[in-house]
Amino acid sequence: MNGTPGNRTASDALLAAILAELQDSKAEEIVQIDLRGKTSIGDYMVICSGRSTRQVSSIAEKLVDKLKADHGVLAKIEGKETGDWVLIDTGDVIVHVFRPEVREFYQLEKMWLPAGTAQAN
Repeated sequence: MNGTPGNRTASDALLAAILAELQDSKAEEIVQIDLRGKTSIGDYMVICSGRSTRQVSSIAEKLVDKLKADHGVLAKIEGKETGDWVLIDTGDVIVHVFRPEVREFYQLEKMWLPAGTAQAN
């Protein structure tokens, strides 16, 4: 199921770019979930948090701008106006940026990660 080291797919490269930008934007509790073989919605899901509605919106906006400028990826974005939960869909990688309280309420990690799996980076 996983690609061999040194044989990165386009979705792996996109995932790496997304994770780097989230780190640069000071996103917190970044979790990546491998969806390959589990669903057709994408290859990876990334879940992270921002400390406030403003930071959540800013993280999402910077990520979408960076993906377009550096990788030519036109991502769909939903929820940026409210800043509680922003969904960014790149096709191969789905990114969720939450305020901590909203993330705790929905608990997406529990839905997608196997029981006992390590959490945040």
